[in-house]
Amino acid sequence: MVRGGGKAAATGRATDGKGPARSRERFLQGEAVEAGVRSPISHSWQRCRALGLSPDQPGLPFRDDFERDARITRAAVPVLDRLQSWFAGTRMNISVADADGTVLLRRFGEASLARSLPAFQRVPGFVFAERYAGTNGIGLALAERQLVQVYGAEHFAERAQGNACRALPVRDPISGRIEGVLCLGYPRSAEDPALATVLRRAAHAIERRLLGQSSERERALLRAYLDTGAETAAGPHHRLGLGEPALGVRPCDRAILMEKAVELISWAQRAAVHVTLSDGRRVTLVSRPTTAAAGVQGFVIEAVLPGPAPRGPLLVPWPAEEPPRPVLVPADFAHAGAHDNVHDAVPDAGIRAAPAVLPAAVVPGAAPPGSVPGAAAPGRVPRRPGTPGTDPPAPAPAPPAEPPARGLVLVGEPHVGRYALAARRRLELLTDASTRIGTTLDVRRTAEELAETAVPRLADYVTIDLPEAVLRGEEAADPFSDLYRTVLHGIDDDCPFYPVGKRVDYGPATPHLRCLTGGQAVLEPDLRAAVDWLAIDPPRTEAMLAHVHSLVAVPLVARGVILGVAAFYRGRHPAPFDDDDRSLIQELSGRAALSVDNARRYTRERSMVLTLQRSMLPQGLPDQDAVDVAHRYLPAESDVGGDWYDVIPLSGTRVGLLVGDVVGHGMLSAATMGRLRTAARSFAELDFSPDEVLTHLDNLVGRLDREAPAAGETGIFGATCLYAVYDPTTQQCTMARAGHPPPALVLPDGTVSFPDLPAGPPLGLGGLPFEAVDIDLPEDSRLVLYTDGLIESRDRDVDLVLHRLRGALAAPDRTPEEICETLLETVAPVHPHDDIALLVARTHALAPHRIATWDLPADPSLVSEVRSSAVSRLADWGLDEAGFAAELVLSELVTNAIRHGSGPVRVRLLHGRTLICEVSDGSNTAPRLRRAAATDEGGRGLFLVAQLARSWGTRYIRQGKVIWAECGTDAA
Repeated sequence: MVRGGGKAAATGRATDGKGPARSRERFLQGEAVEAGVRSPISHSWQRCRALGLSPDQPGLPFRDDFERDARITRAAVPVLDRLQSWFAGTRMNISVADADGTVLLRRFGEASLARSLPAFQRVPGFVFAERYAGTNGIGLALAERQLVQVYGAEHFAERAQGNACRALPVRDPISGRIEGVLCLGYPRSAEDPALATVLRRAAHAIERRLLGQSSERERALLRAYLDTGAETAAGPHHRLGLGEPALGVRPCDRAILMEKAVELISWAQRAAVHVTLSDGRRVTLVSRPTTAAAGVQGFVIEAVLPGPAPRGPLLVPWPAEEPPRPVLVPADFAHAGAHDNVHDAVPDAGIRAAPAVLPAAVVPGAAPPGSVPGAAAPGRVPRRPGTPGTDPPAPAPAPPAEPPARGLVLVGEPHVGRYALAARRRLELLTDASTRIGTTLDVRRTAEELAETAVPRLADYVTIDLPEAVLRGEEAADPFSDLYRTVLHGIDDDCPFYPVGKRVDYGPATPHLRCLTGGQAVLEPDLRAAVDWLAIDPPRTEAMLAHVHSLVAVPLVARGVILGVAAFYRGRHPAPFDDDDRSLIQELSGRAALSVDNARRYTRERSMVLTLQRSMLPQGLPDQDAVDVAHRYLPAESDVGGDWYDVIPLSGTRVGLLVGDVVGHGMLSAATMGRLRTAARSFAELDFSPDEVLTHLDNLVGRLDREAPAAGETGIFGATCLYAVYDPTTQQCTMARAGHPPPALVLPDGTVSFPDLPAGPPLGLGGLPFEAVDIDLPEDSRLVLYTDGLIESRDRDVDLVLHRLRGALAAPDRTPEEICETLLETVAPVHPHDDIALLVARTHALAPHRIATWDLPADPSLVSEVRSSAVSRLADWGLDEAGFAAELVLSELVTNAIRHGSGPVRVRLLHGRTLICEVSDGSNTAPRLRRAAATDEGGRGLFLVAQLARSWGTRYIRQGKVIWAECGTDAA
């Protein structure tokens, strides 16, 4: 490699301990080096560190599946061939990579340079992206999206320390998308600033060849604009192009400017509009006509900015994936003009007149005709300012006054602009529909969202007719005739359509029925010519023709299921529907139909779960005298959960009150709730205490959770429960809870409190005890049990809700039914996200004169006295007819207690809805009913009790047990 003065310089690793080499060494050691390194290099080093790259990585990835005939390859081959000839004999290597960093083309000034590279780097396919190769020209140009220079130790990899390179992204002039990177590599000792000019002009030549692949009509309009624009007063120096935003235009501003430019072209007239950017700057878009030599007529949109033109482009181009075809042109193309062949695209005045490095064998000479001022002649290297030379420096001319900056934004034909504008608006409508339709899982609301999206942007009126079965979540048996007006939406209310809720019958030739039978949208651009439509209801149709003139009827079909029909009408809109509108409505309705079907399926599944849930809840209240009860169940709006409640009559006129909540929603939670409620009722009827009932439920939930994965189900994460047992004979309530909200207690004087019950763990955790608490409840107290759906929601504070609950319960004279209604109206959330189960009980007390009690020592001789006393008390109660059965039952129970139990023995008669005989003793041994053999002398006592009583059983108390039997009061 030879410098400008012809002196050879050594190449190799930058190890002078200064500049980039020292900074890189400090960076690799973990020190901060931002102050001594250019920002792009520093940021690239940091990205390399974040990627875990090593400076001494052995090689680069190689791709064999890259596109060998890519557009950029076809455009770049002639340009690279000329560059190779100009740099012949030098250690210059020229590369073109695609937008992923894969090298597609390589050229070398010296053939020996290729032989010095690893074998896989001599052919296209190796990847120089930053994430693989670290800091390098190709990778950094793709990351920074602009011209970059990487010099010596600025490379991240050890193998590249002796090299330097410059690289520039190459863009598609039409889409503005980066198609690839052009990179010039050379030894670091041969760095020359003029290489930037060479690189820019070569990249522009490739971009012009990419532009040459556009249509002839676009090129003709562009050429006409360039021919006329070169003569304007502003001149090429003041023209702005499209590319990376040197003025910091934000993406949202670029989209607004490009949309407005397309709209101006679609107007097909001279116009000027002011566009205010998000940072407060104003850009003026000017539209003026242009005509190509071949007669193609179009319009040019230019941007005018106040102040001098910056050193960079103004806007970014239209995204490649969008349909419009107006041309977007970089400003540098306007400077040089449009060219059709590579020799014109790379003129001598461009690359050849200003080579940064030339072979030493070339004899210096004068610059060829047409060279640019200040460019070096062939064989001469341009000097840096201030360096010694034979030519005296020329005085700098005074800068002229800078006019406002003008730049080309779009060139296109009006009809293309109108298509582009319509396409954009249709795309925006579909995008808006994707966010507005289907926000809920309600069939009717989803249909309304379709109508609201279409009016007034697409239609003036929309009607949607669905079968009643679809609204219930089912498939319609006859979707062609069982249609009801579900949605009616329009720009005003005076159009005489059938009202919502009315059954609609369409004739066989109407557009509505034709679209249902054919499965495609039906267009009627002129309703006055649609005789079949007029035949539906002639008087009403004639009235409608004063409001509408065009119709598109489209079936709502999803997953092969016909859901209904939608009709789009235009009245005030002057243009009738056309085929493009029909296609758009078909697409819009198809998307909406999927949302409607999703809502229908959800409605069906929710109805099934709700039916299952309600079937597992109590269908009625049991007969008992302990409490007056009212209950409510309110399912969540989004999904059904596993809340439940129960009222369980117990022995001794007691009653059990149960409220629970299974975690989760859906069919599994509802089914689990049914299993838990059944188990809880069984445990309660065995007369277990509240804490024992919760312990058994805890074991059951844990077992269900362990069994669920084996059955292919989702695991049950737990449940909460509150169980209370109220005894009207003692006016005492025993309660225990498992992770459930505490109940509310309203005393007869209106005092409201929340008893401080031990919380207990939720059901399913296992291994933790539950604790029961006894609370005295005066007669006429209210006990309010509820699930967390009543007080908890995502947008409410629990403490405030509890305060509201306290206030709603403060009135003491309300019935349980009134309390339920008040709580649902004032405390429950308007849109519950969780189920609500509510149970309100007003307590009663069993009058003392209806209770008879006798305490006996363990003496069998006293059994006769108890029988006679019991018969006397039954006579006082007017239960003479029940005396014989009660006498036998008491005799047997007392005899068993004295013989097989331990003292003391207590006998109690309770006269409530039925007659209850209870005998308690201090033993924990429970009797068992068995069938006595013919030769047995005993074992028949409990058999007689079971035959004479309606039911009997044993319950355990803190000291001993109670044997009880319930007898009727009507007959012995």
